[in-house]
Amino acid sequence: MNDINRLLIANRGEIAVRIAQTAHKLGIETVGIYSTADQNALHVDTVDVAIYLPGNVLSETYLNSEKIIDIAQQNDCDAIHPGYGFLAENSQFAQNVLEAELIWIGPTPEQIALLGDKMLAKKAAIDAGVPTVTSTEVHSGEKPPKFTMPVIVKAAAGGGGRGMRIVEKQGELEDAITSASREAESAFGDGRVFVEPYITHGRHIEVQIIGDAHGNVLHLGERECSIQRRNQKIFEEAPSCGISPKIRKLICDGAVALAKHVQYENAGTVEFLVNDKEEINFLEVNTRLQVEHPVTESITGLDLVELQIKVASGEQLPSSQEEIHFNGHAIEVRLVAENPAQNWMPSIGTIEQFHVGDGVRVDSGIREGSQVTTDYDSLIAKIIAYGSDRQQAIKKLARSLRSTHISGIETNLSMILSVLAEQDYQLANTPISYLQDHPQVLEKEKLIPEDHNALLLGAVFALELQERSNGMVTGFTPSGWRNLRTQGQRQIWESPYGEDHVEYTIGKNEIEVLLGPWPEPQEDGTLSEDNRTKLSVRLLNQSTEQQIVEIDNRRQVIKTVINEETVHTQSRFGTATWSRKPKFTHRESEQFGAGPTSPLPGTVIAVNVSEGQTVEEGDVLVVVEAMKMEHKIIATGTATVTSIHFQPGESVDTGDLLVSLEQGEGS
Repeated sequence: MNDINRLLIANRGEIAVRIAQTAHKLGIETVGIYSTADQNALHVDTVDVAIYLPGNVLSETYLNSEKIIDIAQQNDCDAIHPGYGFLAENSQFAQNVLEAELIWIGPTPEQIALLGDKMLAKKAAIDAGVPTVTSTEVHSGEKPPKFTMPVIVKAAAGGGGRGMRIVEKQGELEDAITSASREAESAFGDGRVFVEPYITHGRHIEVQIIGDAHGNVLHLGERECSIQRRNQKIFEEAPSCGISPKIRKLICDGAVALAKHVQYENAGTVEFLVNDKEEINFLEVNTRLQVEHPVTESITGLDLVELQIKVASGEQLPSSQEEIHFNGHAIEVRLVAENPAQNWMPSIGTIEQFHVGDGVRVDSGIREGSQVTTDYDSLIAKIIAYGSDRQQAIKKLARSLRSTHISGIETNLSMILSVLAEQDYQLANTPISYLQDHPQVLEKEKLIPEDHNALLLGAVFALELQERSNGMVTGFTPSGWRNLRTQGQRQIWESPYGEDHVEYTIGKNEIEVLLGPWPEPQEDGTLSEDNRTKLSVRLLNQSTEQQIVEIDNRRQVIKTVINEETVHTQSRFGTATWSRKPKFTHRESEQFGAGPTSPLPGTVIAVNVSEGQTVEEGDVLVVVEAMKMEHKIIATGTATVTSIHFQPGESVDTGDLLVSLEQGEGS
């Protein structure tokens, strides 16, 4: 037995916060680390002691294994917990930690090396009798052999969906191998990739395992993680509602068999792909704690971080397999700083307001005032709902998310709500192709008219209140006051739902509101028919942060955040951001772009064109890497490349011109 009194957490964000919380519950002191970008991050304030990592790149900060071990020793730490990502699956780092006479909270270095290599892990799985399919190693720059399509190209090292490509045509395979290899080399320092058959309409099912140093191994049930974007998970739930008891037993028994075969220690996850024909393909073993571990904790009542710490201390697992009970259903969604409707474009900025509705568990590394940058991934929070069954979990999660308020950045909140309400999701028809099969869920969730109107009027009257409060001359007059009899205030507001025309007149006790395009003069001088919706509104209480409005006797509380002419509004039934159009606009000459610009700050990792080359619509011009993802910049029409402004390895900022184009006919 080795006592752990002080623990260094070699990570950042929500997982660093999560580990610190359990360590403190066990009476263990914590030491954290932080980069310049994280100097005011939540995890820095959660740990007992935080140590600065100077440097501008990951190799100098969260990947600086030598510096991290030095910090642990200088601060009298007994152990290091790597969390997930960064150094969590680096076998050499694990070995260095042990050689420094520190406790490593994770599998042994040998197990990480074996199972972290997907090709070696596949062989070990076959030897252990785990059901799977064959795979073939391929090499970038070489003509690949012919395969029965579709196939999947996968990186031999790493995880998180990086270095992975699904290919449906043989002619696209060579480019996919090159791209996957390049991404794997960038992410993991290992460009090896392999190809295996792709099980279409499959479900991504994973089994949580944990082993101790005494030869005991448990499985803690399975999770389904099929709803993904760019091979990265968005929805995770436990148990899976899409597999039979027979398949459940096969994969859980297979996971335990593999773990015993390699004498596995600590927490890990064995991942499978299963289709409706009950074909099973072993994918990989993640030799670390998973992002989605909270759903397993919810249905088992276990604290996985606590088990990790105790196993690493030399304790035996406290339960037998028969003593592990699974109760209810849990769903986790990942709230990310991305816009699903714009090809999941990452969003950066300052979190102005952040509040999650009640009744759920929230694991997050951000708070109001936190900066979302391109330095790290786009995860904002994990929101976990637990219910006695799946339907109750869905209802609790949807209700909480409708009350969630986050502003300052774009997120996938509306998309998550759309999925929760979608029929196939409700029926658990969720193969890995779910988002491709249901593109409508990527658009903003539609609100019923009453909720739409309440959010709109919340924005209208919040901005009006601020402007009147700031008015130095006319603040004493009634809102909309004129010295001539005329119509009320007329405004046009833009939002993801389109344009809304608003006219309102403030009376003594109530406000008359007309919604819809106002009548316009016809050629004969008469006005068009007035088909606007008339509402009777009372403002019960106002501040710039909150509007309590009564619309046709229906009371609603609208939270508001104002940024110049833009207002973010939120109620218990939805969120929306509104921008008021100026009353007068200057006529500007038509502008033509010189070429594509970078959609966000990042690093150019590939330039696929040369000067003088003619490109067609859909051709990839440049690839920019940011937030751990590749973003392809494509041609929108026929053009000739006249100049290339950045080369691979160079940094770009939002709006930087990447390539100058001379537009051709029909572009």
